[in-house]
Amino acid sequence: MADGSNATGTGVPRTGRPSQTPQTPQTSRTPQTSQTSQTPRTRRPRGEPRLGAVAAAFTLVQLVLVRPDLGLGWDETVYVSQVSGHVPTAFFSAPRSRGISLLVAPIASWSDSTVLLRIYLAVLSGLALYFALRVWRGHFGPGVLASAGALFASLWVTLFYGPQAMPNYWVAIGALVCVGCFLRARSNTRDRAARWGVFAGAAVMALMRPMDAVYVVLPLLALSVRRPRLLLVLAAGLLAGAGEWVIEAYASYGGLAQRLSDASAIQGGLGWHLAVLDQLRSLGGRTLCRPCTGSAPNPAVTLWWFALPLLAVLGAAVAVRARRALPVLLPLACAVTAAVPYLFLIGYAAPRFLLPAYALLALPVAHGLAHVVTAAKGRTARTVAVGLVAIGVAGHLVVQYVVLEHTVHSSAASRADWSRTAAALHALGVRQPCLLSGYQAVPIAFYTGCGSAQTAGHDASTTVAELERAAHRTPVAVLTQPGGRPPAYARTWPAEKVGVLRAYVAPDVRRGR
Repeated sequence: MADGSNATGTGVPRTGRPSQTPQTPQTSRTPQTSQTSQTPRTRRPRGEPRLGAVAAAFTLVQLVLVRPDLGLGWDETVYVSQVSGHVPTAFFSAPRSRGISLLVAPIASWSDSTVLLRIYLAVLSGLALYFALRVWRGHFGPGVLASAGALFASLWVTLFYGPQAMPNYWVAIGALVCVGCFLRARSNTRDRAARWGVFAGAAVMALMRPMDAVYVVLPLLALSVRRPRLLLVLAAGLLAGAGEWVIEAYASYGGLAQRLSDASAIQGGLGWHLAVLDQLRSLGGRTLCRPCTGSAPNPAVTLWWFALPLLAVLGAAVAVRARRALPVLLPLACAVTAAVPYLFLIGYAAPRFLLPAYALLALPVAHGLAHVVTAAKGRTARTVAVGLVAIGVAGHLVVQYVVLEHTVHSSAASRADWSRTAAALHALGVRQPCLLSGYQAVPIAFYTGCGSAQTAGHDASTTVAELERAAHRTPVAVLTQPGGRPPAYARTWPAEKVGVLRAYVAPDVRRGR
């Protein structure tokens, strides 16, 4: 589809069908020349430089503000360890999917450089955003698309997780591609590229987080009931992406039902949980809010969160009035279904969970903002409207920058603590090949170059007897919080302070064995 084919110059979609240019009847003196015989001119897609600028700025801001030297977080160490050739593989719990491990494999499989991995992901996330926005060119004008991309890309949670080895941003990209291509395939049954886009978008989402993919595509499935070919493409994409997860469920988790049950238990039991306030509390920069206690952030920090649905509804109302509702209502509906489990079915919060909803909501929000600017009558009214929108956007950017800076600083501090603990363990003789257990053993083991194993909890992967046997043949240490008590089998082991924690080191390590 040509860019802006159904849009006005202001970026607000036209109403109804594209108008037909009236044909002037030819007289006998006018040569009969078929239009199909003329060489068509190649139209240069309008607005793509704007999309490219948004994507490039997104990548650059990640590299400047999030910083490539930011150490890996807890979940990142699990995903990266699955494909790394430098550290043992961490326990892979039931809810996790291997999509992000495959995404980082081109770098992590041969290099242990965090800087290189961050740069790779930042560049890749920018390219992905560009191509995901291009999918929507036939439904929104270039101004609306560039605004939608900028709104999504400027959120602190988007900037923070763009260069992270985490799956949520990529679910958001898959959602944009899948829903946008679905609209194209629905309006043109001969558009094979659009059908492949539906398949690819659904597969990416399911590869990253299978259950998120299901929630996102629920409105698409409802619209495909009378379109069996499109329904088959959607189902095939979901199956292609989630196939490995399902096979692994039977191979390693006791079956699909058992894996789903284990995943639910690890997440606190899926069911009715009003997590709206939890998500609100996390907006101040808490990457994981579990348990989510304390007061909500300053209202200035959360104002955008309340404005988001209002502006999305405005955009939807404008589209309905213009009789071109589906391109706006469908991403809005998919955003709602994507957000439902994380607002009402889970007992804790993490801002990244809502990234797919934010990506989809950006389109109706940008559409609504464009209407605010273009609907103003007269020069004075237009100036006031533009000024108000500009002030709102400027305030939004300031808030996002402040929260991002706070989040990066606090995350860097915790990861520096893990690095110092790893250095202290090395000084005690806990070096590869080695094994850690206890408090925060998973990320610290990654930084130390050790394996990790737990005898209880969600990451339980060994027994006490096996851990005691391992202590006779390899360096083993059990970590506890300051003042914490070690497990019974390690209470006689020498204790040392390592960073802010205490390590109970197996006696054989202290003897230099």
